Amino acid sequence: MTPYARRGVHGQTVETLARRVLSGEIPEGATLDMAALQSELDVSLTALRESLKVLAAKGMVDARQKRGTFVRPRSDWNLLDADVLRWQFSESSGTGADPALLRNLGEVRGIIEPAAVRLAAARRTDADLEALEAALAAMGQEGGASHAVESDLAFHRALLAATHNELLERMEMVIESGLAQRDRLVHSAPHSGDPVPSHRAVLDAVRDRDPDAAEQAMCALLDQAMRDLDKVSGPHGRGDEGEDAAADGAAGDTGGTARETGGTAGADEEKDGRAK
Repeated sequence: MTPYARRGVHGQTVETLARRVLSGEIPEGATLDMAALQSELDVSLTALRESLKVLAAKGMVDARQKRGTFVRPRSDWNLLDADVLRWQFSESSGTGADPALLRNLGEVRGIIEPAAVRLAAARRTDADLEALEAALAAMGQEGGASHAVESDLAFHRALLAATHNELLERMEMVIESGLAQRDRLVHSAPHSGDPVPSHRAVLDAVRDRDPDAAEQAMCALLDQAMRDLDKVSGPHGRGDEGEDAAADGAAGDTGGTARETGGTAGADEEKDGRAK
């Protein structure tokens, strides 16, 4: 699942059309005025059609005789496509990332990564450990928010690679979009926590080939990641359900956190979880 390469006029046209669809500027069901778009974007009809083929491949638009090219319902979009995720974050960057989208991706991580790290603990090689150590070392170095984002991505990418399951490895394209946006918010905030200890706990368990400990450490890491996100995004935009979940979490309840999908072990580790 290779992300779409943004190159030249064609790439810019794809990005522009995608963001208009995702923002609702071109709503679901709307038929595109090809002549008007061609004139506005100052591109050839061929370039416009080629750009729309990219969106069609992601389930966002379709074309029919007599109807023309139209926006498909959101339920048909490939929302797990790396580009669709990236476009959603890019579209919302001016007003802040969509809290609901970030929490949805956090829940996906809570399902995937605790299970993946169990496989990593059982299957990891010396080369996998070297990659994880390198990412952790980079994480401990000063370098600003962009460096923190990249080193965190490298660590989680290496964990998925250590499963030696090619389908799980491809999940990096889904996880990275949400993880990168969360990291930008968290690491740009003043007094952000040190992410090294929680990641070190995961690595130590993987090195020891201890799947249970690895899962517990990952659940604690993801739990803290969600709390860190709540601190910087605040309760606004999360809805009553999100606020209730935060209150339950403070009381020790497992609802609304990564523990719900990561198992009861994550709840046992909550007090020991360090900042992601």
